[in-house]
Amino acid sequence: MKYRRRIYYSASQRAEIWDRWQRGESMSSIGRRFERQSSSVFSVISPTGGIRPPDRKRGSLALSLAEREEISRGLSVNYSLRAIARQLGRVPSTVSREVRRNGGRSAYRATASDQAAWDRALRPKPCKLACHPSLSRTVSAKLRRKWSPEQIAGWLKRAFPGETHKQVSHETIYRSLYIQARGVLKKELLEHLRAKRTIRRSRHASLKRNGLGQIKDAIPISERPASVEDRAVPGHWEGDLIGGSKNSYIATLVERHSRYVMLVKVANKDTNSVISALIKQSQRLPRELYKSLTWDRGKELADHPRLTMATDVEVYFCDPQSPWQRGSNENTNRLLRQYLPRGTDLSVHSQAKLSAIARQLNERPRKTLQYQTPAEKFAACVAAIS
Repeated sequence: MKYRRRIYYSASQRAEIWDRWQRGESMSSIGRRFERQSSSVFSVISPTGGIRPPDRKRGSLALSLAEREEISRGLSVNYSLRAIARQLGRVPSTVSREVRRNGGRSAYRATASDQAAWDRALRPKPCKLACHPSLSRTVSAKLRRKWSPEQIAGWLKRAFPGETHKQVSHETIYRSLYIQARGVLKKELLEHLRAKRTIRRSRHASLKRNGLGQIKDAIPISERPASVEDRAVPGHWEGDLIGGSKNSYIATLVERHSRYVMLVKVANKDTNSVISALIKQSQRLPRELYKSLTWDRGKELADHPRLTMATDVEVYFCDPQSPWQRGSNENTNRLLRQYLPRGTDLSVHSQAKLSAIARQLNERPRKTLQYQTPAEKFAACVAAIS
């Protein structure tokens, strides 16, 4: 049986792999740089869940290799340990302990002793979640509710101000999930994250989006009032369609001021079905909280004049291939993929089910709202107009 030769990377090559990974390069791209398969890059990155291990440094008071070589030379000419210590400017107990740990006067070797000390110094710091079981249980419960690590960290800081033992950073949560050697959070909790990955990707990894369709008589986003742009006034929404298998679609609506989400079941992607569903949904809102709608260039809103006539809502359209102009909606669509995965049949979900998903999303704290929930923010808007 023929075995593949094991691939080794030097320390400098491993450092370059991590540099490229953190810049957002793919494993295939990194592998081509070293003329190797992406699987060999995966073997470097996967043991720590895609999270770069910190660089190790020697303590400032630790014996150096040069000092150990001086000890070895002193022992070879039968100097006393006190004499060697005086020559190094160290206390005798330091030299005595060093020699005793590494084979005694007769077996002491500088290089082997230096490597042994380096290996012994590898003492991973206990994870905060491992030291505080109640905090770990709280984090696990929130992850099962599909809160992101950043939302959990922000909520804990808001809920327990000044109680650091009840708080944890989002980075610690991610590391506990992706570095399973820590053994704190169960691996199955990864399934509750938005990104269904076994290793963590760089924030610089790109996602490509394409614009769709052409709209006649479209009012461009450049003509949208400044009061909409700065999010100070509630009642301005962003919308889009997300698709599933078997030509199934759901309309998503996000209120810009509060990030409040509504999901609308649509029968089809044609403009008549979408516009009719949006008109019906608008009747559930106070008129003061439904003033404008910003959409992309999808043809499902080709009949936008009918929506404006029925609801008195101004419809604005993003520039072609500019989904970032309705960033709140784009972000929400990514959040929704936790509940409505790509490639699944969306038509099986009733409006009641979609409303339940929206409710759960609206009860998740948001960093951009100082970890308030969209539901809290939107309720305040409703109360203000009552």
